[in-house]
Amino acid sequence: MKATSMRARLRAEMTDEIKAIARRQLATEGANLSLRAVARDLGVVSSAIYRYFPSRDDLLTALILDAYTAVGDAVAAAEGAVDRADFAGRFLAICHAVRDWALANPHEYALIYGSPVPGYAAPTDTVAVATRAVTILGRVIEDAARAGLLSHDDVVLPPDVAGEVERIGETIAPSVPLGALSRALGSWLQLFGFVSFELFGQLNNAVELPGPLFDHQMRAQARYIGLPLL
Repeated sequence: MKATSMRARLRAEMTDEIKAIARRQLATEGANLSLRAVARDLGVVSSAIYRYFPSRDDLLTALILDAYTAVGDAVAAAEGAVDRADFAGRFLAICHAVRDWALANPHEYALIYGSPVPGYAAPTDTVAVATRAVTILGRVIEDAARAGLLSHDDVVLPPDVAGEVERIGETIAPSVPLGALSRALGSWLQLFGFVSFELFGQLNNAVELPGPLFDHQMRAQARYIGLPLL
């Protein structure tokens, strides 16, 4: 193996190990990451970490990108396994993939969908990966609209709301009528609202079987959007 290849492999391994330790910190300290603490757990001097991540924000960004990539991969795999003509099935696959990933990775979910990290501003290169899951939803909605299922001409949006929906639609589903798109966006918010309530404990002592309730609510959202349940 060439020396340059060996160095690249060792650097990649060290980077992965640093991120693994940082993820463990998320479980105990939340997003209050400390490069010194990571270095201590890694068994190196703190200055060694800075060769891989110049600042705490750089490490946070790497973890955020990994989390968005992971949830996007989960959504893509689940939605891609459903028959293309089963629009509600594709929508439900997306919803369940988000919830399953969140329950399996609660601290990563909290990092990207929980409270903002004080003093941290995500760079613009996180936008594309952050919107991957919702763009997959957008493709489902566009496919359903092309099949003639989504008109919602009866949905009247106030001008300022219509402007917001249109702006978002330009990114995720530019060919979908605004009324239908507004319902899809509302369902997307319902999805994350339920998952966040479940993950952060707001359903404790109130809901004994969150799984069936979640599935019922997401099926209701599919009907609200106009996706036929097969």
